[in-house]
Amino acid sequence: MGSPTENRLARLEAVQSMLLEIGQLSASCTDVTEFIGAVHGALGRIMYAENFYVALAEREAGIVRFVYFVDSVDEGPSPDERVTLASPEQSPTAWVMLNRQAMSITADQMRARDNGRNWGRGSISEHWMGCPLFDQQHEVLGVIVIQSHLPEYTYSEEDQALFALIANHVSNALQGLQSMDRLERAVQERTRALAREVAERRRAEQIQHALYQIADLSAAALEAEALAVNLHRIIGELMVAKNFLIALTHPGSNELSVPYYADEKDSYTPNQRFPIGAGMVSHVLLSRQAQLHDAGSVARLRAAGKVKEPLGNIDVASWIGAPMLVNDQAYGVLVVQSYDPTVVYTKTELDLLAFIASHVAVAIARMQADRAIRKAKDSLEQQNAALAQALNQLKDAQSELVRQEKLASLGQMVAGVAHEINTPLGICVTATSHLVQELKLTREELAAGEMTEDSLAGFFDVVDQSLRIMTTNTQRAAALVRSFKQVAVDQSSDDIRSFNLAAYLNEVLLSLQPKLKGRPVKVEVACAPELVLDSFPGAVSQIVTNMVVNSLVHGFERDQPGRIRIRAALDADGMVAFEYGDDGIGMDQDTLAKLFDPFFTTKRGNGGSGLGGHILYNLVTGALKGTLRVESSPGQGLQYYLRFPQRLEKAPALAA
Repeated sequence: MGSPTENRLARLEAVQSMLLEIGQLSASCTDVTEFIGAVHGALGRIMYAENFYVALAEREAGIVRFVYFVDSVDEGPSPDERVTLASPEQSPTAWVMLNRQAMSITADQMRARDNGRNWGRGSISEHWMGCPLFDQQHEVLGVIVIQSHLPEYTYSEEDQALFALIANHVSNALQGLQSMDRLERAVQERTRALAREVAERRRAEQIQHALYQIADLSAAALEAEALAVNLHRIIGELMVAKNFLIALTHPGSNELSVPYYADEKDSYTPNQRFPIGAGMVSHVLLSRQAQLHDAGSVARLRAAGKVKEPLGNIDVASWIGAPMLVNDQAYGVLVVQSYDPTVVYTKTELDLLAFIASHVAVAIARMQADRAIRKAKDSLEQQNAALAQALNQLKDAQSELVRQEKLASLGQMVAGVAHEINTPLGICVTATSHLVQELKLTREELAAGEMTEDSLAGFFDVVDQSLRIMTTNTQRAAALVRSFKQVAVDQSSDDIRSFNLAAYLNEVLLSLQPKLKGRPVKVEVACAPELVLDSFPGAVSQIVTNMVVNSLVHGFERDQPGRIRIRAALDADGMVAFEYGDDGIGMDQDTLAKLFDPFFTTKRGNGGSGLGGHILYNLVTGALKGTLRVESSPGQGLQYYLRFPQRLEKAPALAA
């Protein structure tokens, strides 16, 4: 044995060698536990280190991991176990970490500290020494501990100083290793999360594909058995479904039928009917909820009398059933069961089956509706062959209306325009007939030599008035045709012209005289004589015509006296304020809200087409580019308030 000085120099050389080794290990090791194990081995060359451990703090406050633990007496926790850090009063390890100070304590000191009770989880050691580990920001990384259970091995002040020096070097090395360890664990955790996400997405894709297939089945209009076979295949792609059945309800007879039944132990003749209320399927149907059962719960249901006559073998390992519901209407039940104890369904499979059952219910409802429509159609065709032509005409009309609706409600105006054209043409026919009759009477009077100057003048008056009526109404019919073209096809430059509004209103009212004749309804017009519009005269004409006709048909009874007022003036901003009102019977708010709906009329059986108000609205807001407001209440008549531009810009002509 050498002198104390030589021994001290040898120990210092060993310490220096260990510190160099720690630096080399920090550069070569990638695992924290491996690194600390190497430190433990090197530490044992300069002091007694049979019992040694390191605890590192986790990101979460108050959590540590004992990444390395070697002890001759006690067994430490697993390196991956996350341990809640005790209080300083409960553990010397916690005391060092939370107080951020090194500590050296003997067995006697530890016993004297708390009336002989153990301080910490393990056995009381003869000498315990711990140092905190710090990062560059002087935040606690963890604690490094060395202890002795043998009285002959204790630690001197020099040992404590060397241990603190070693702890400082270990701290520096651990920062990089712990960051790498945390990164690796984060990568592993993220990899597991991504794997779960990929699995969930694949599962979602499988479910989405299954729903597409179910939708295709409903469009294919398959029979119940073919539908069930395909459903079994689809569900079998999502879960183990060797044993599967589908039951359908028959509300008219309160029965169930099973068009498809696949079972490993039982055979079954399909499409038999059973009264609702006997078996497991009925139990699910009546509860309106998906259910998960095993042999024990099935037995309890039977013992409670809730299941009286189960269909097939009841010795099942797992059973799930889901009702097929649409708006609380039950269409049937889907059932999947297992006889294999290793195949046990969970709430995940139950929820999936319930989800599929809801989509199958929609598909069945659609198929049943399609079948009902086809059956009704076939029945109608068989019952009355004479209706076939009318049915085809109705289909053509419906198709035409759909096409016209896509073209800015064009189709809904056709009937109204045709109806309005009929009015001036009818007036022309009436005027012509009256003129023919007057001509006949005049010829007879002339042939009899009874012709007088007064009678000839009267005949000329009749001719003049009839010709004016025919001229006005033929022009009105032509204007209606142009108006229809203007509104429905294009706002072309040919259709916009200048016209005097007051004069034009008088012409329109003149063409309506046959409708006003014999009715005690007076029409008053208040319009500035100099008001000239650059707009669509045909649209204005039809708007006024529809308003007057609506008042006569809907606002006044046949012999009811009344008054119609029409006012038009020019605002300061170049907008025409047009007001129309009658003092007829008016309408309530519910009826008023439907005034401009297509095909809505209160006189369906008395000549009302239901298109007048709708056409009026389209002409004001479309052709005239204006706004329309209407007011009414029972007994207070109906008032329209229109605002539209005085001048409309003509569309530029296209080059040839």
